[in-house]
Amino acid sequence: MNLHYLHTFREVAKWNSFTKASEMLGYAQSSVTTQIKKLEEEFDVVLFERWGGKIKLTDAGAELLEYANKIISLIDEAKQNLSEQTELAGSLSIGTIESVAGFYLPPYLQAFKQKHSKVNLLLQQNICNGLVKGVKEGKYDLAIILDEKREDLDLNVIVIKQEPLVLVAKPDHRLTRLDKIDIHALGDEKLIVTEQGCSYREVIGNLYRNYNIRFEYTIELGSIEAIKRCVAYGLGIAFLPLMAVEAELEKGRLVRIPIPEAEIHLFLQLVYHRKKWLSQSLKQLINLLVDREHKRG
Repeated sequence: MNLHYLHTFREVAKWNSFTKASEMLGYAQSSVTTQIKKLEEEFDVVLFERWGGKIKLTDAGAELLEYANKIISLIDEAKQNLSEQTELAGSLSIGTIESVAGFYLPPYLQAFKQKHSKVNLLLQQNICNGLVKGVKEGKYDLAIILDEKREDLDLNVIVIKQEPLVLVAKPDHRLTRLDKIDIHALGDEKLIVTEQGCSYREVIGNLYRNYNIRFEYTIELGSIEAIKRCVAYGLGIAFLPLMAVEAELEKGRLVRIPIPEAEIHLFLQLVYHRKKWLSQSLKQLINLLVDREHKRG
């Protein structure tokens, strides 16, 4: 059996698409189709079924995917262990959320690439639950999430730091003129929120419910930058990670509204599967993220 067929199979399973897999691999779609057919002939099973114009793994396909992940992981481990003296290479698939990708990771990724230029870093965005699921399914080598503390028997979780979730508004917002703000005043404010499923949107919803405040929002957006611009134009207030609004706070484009009862801290966490073999490049990246943050702290 050709190992390349397993790589192709994993890519099709990852995207649930022959077309997307061919684009990512740089193959003709006919080549991808042929490789999957050869695998099906090899194991005498059907690996994908079509459903409503899309494809999905059959039960046999899902089982083969587990074996494929193990086989490829073992091959990678062998290559790494047999070439420890060579420069690190290969690819790392990293899943994270928008705020971390845009406002936290860039300097760390830059430092990593300066030291290990041959390692390709594939950064993909998702919501936290999707990232954790992706780690379990082998889609990501590592996930970097911003959420309440996670505990899972299948996962290794490393807490990097606490991150405040702050309430921000336009500089001339009425709340900025009050000496003391009661949390129930938020019930009268237009709230701008992140997309459904975002971890800190759920935390904010719980905060409102705990104080019997009606959780109503005027705008829902999937982009942190769009939320900040809407707040700056006076369209509402928003809870956002401090890392995402530090520049606007320093320049006076936004202001932080302090409400003691609404102080929220989330945790920046590294997540990877307990059974995941850690390549030297993945170890180096994890160590970089952990060590640098501890030095900053």
